Amino acid sequence: MNESTRDQALKAALLQRSELWKAAAERAHRLARGHAADVSDAAQLADDYRLLARDLARVRRLMPDTRARAFLEAAYAQAHATLHRGAWHPGYALLTLFRDEIPAVVTWLRPHIIWATTIFVLTVLAGYWMVHTYPDLIGLFASPDLIATVERGQLWTEGILNVVPSSVLSLQILTNNVVVSLFAYCAGFLFGLGTLYILGLNGLMLGAVFAFTSLHGLGDDLFRFIVAHGCVELSVMCLSGAAGAAVGEALIRPTHTNRRESFRIAALRSGKLLIACVVLLTGSGVIEGYVSPNPRFPLWARIFIGAVYWLFMIALLRGWLFRRSRQGTLHPLPPALDTPGTAERLVLRQHGSFE
Repeated sequence: MNESTRDQALKAALLQRSELWKAAAERAHRLARGHAADVSDAAQLADDYRLLARDLARVRRLMPDTRARAFLEAAYAQAHATLHRGAWHPGYALLTLFRDEIPAVVTWLRPHIIWATTIFVLTVLAGYWMVHTYPDLIGLFASPDLIATVERGQLWTEGILNVVPSSVLSLQILTNNVVVSLFAYCAGFLFGLGTLYILGLNGLMLGAVFAFTSLHGLGDDLFRFIVAHGCVELSVMCLSGAAGAAVGEALIRPTHTNRRESFRIAALRSGKLLIACVVLLTGSGVIEGYVSPNPRFPLWARIFIGAVYWLFMIALLRGWLFRRSRQGTLHPLPPALDTPGTAERLVLRQHGSFE
């Protein structure tokens, strides 16, 4: 039997094992969710892992550019993650989330964050230029009540603490900010177009309002009001938009077996960033409720609070607030998934030649 005939026979034999692969993938997925039929069901996963590792090495050599290889790689990664997952502890899970997983997500999203921030800054400048050059355009971005208040020489934020207590104001602001961030994230699912709309609209509104208040001598007062909380609040909006845009890109350019799988993985991965966003927005809500409308805080104190809180945000997103683990990766890949050559050498060394 020549080598070509032998390879064809091996390919046919491998494809006949597809039902075993599907059963192994289904079992790994079920056990990953904590749904085990019995002890033997869990023990069977170890045999599935060896089966998938051996067949993956064979398929990579014999059928490198096929759907069988993509399916086996996904199944093997799932089995590896399920087998090597440790016991779950809430405290350690939170520590791992903020120390390792969120920084890894931020690194993955870096191009999207740069893109989202650039769009927001450009639209702020565009909104400022439009209203500063053509003041009548403020009607496109602000309500009649806000326009009338500014034209009287007052900010709409003056005396707000006389109407609403700081505790209630903080809760209202937090709720609104979380809703806006979730909307910016979900809007990105529309192939990234929603992110462009949300960031563009908010950027134009911010720039337009700043230009309008500046024309009436209130620009410094508006800056005084938002500087303590605005740096983090606006940054979180850009982060949420960037995370949503990454999910939208997964739909446009799937990197896994299909669009549904790419969407699922991107959504689960980027969604972790929203936990950090909620934490940051909680602090912003407290600052906006207790510090920003309070006239007793001087400008230097507001700038100091805003700068320190923004640096806290950077430290949180980079994982600098916690001692880093040696691994420091989001989902370490098993050795057989690093490179095709490594996979084949490793499996052949462990299980012997399959010739």
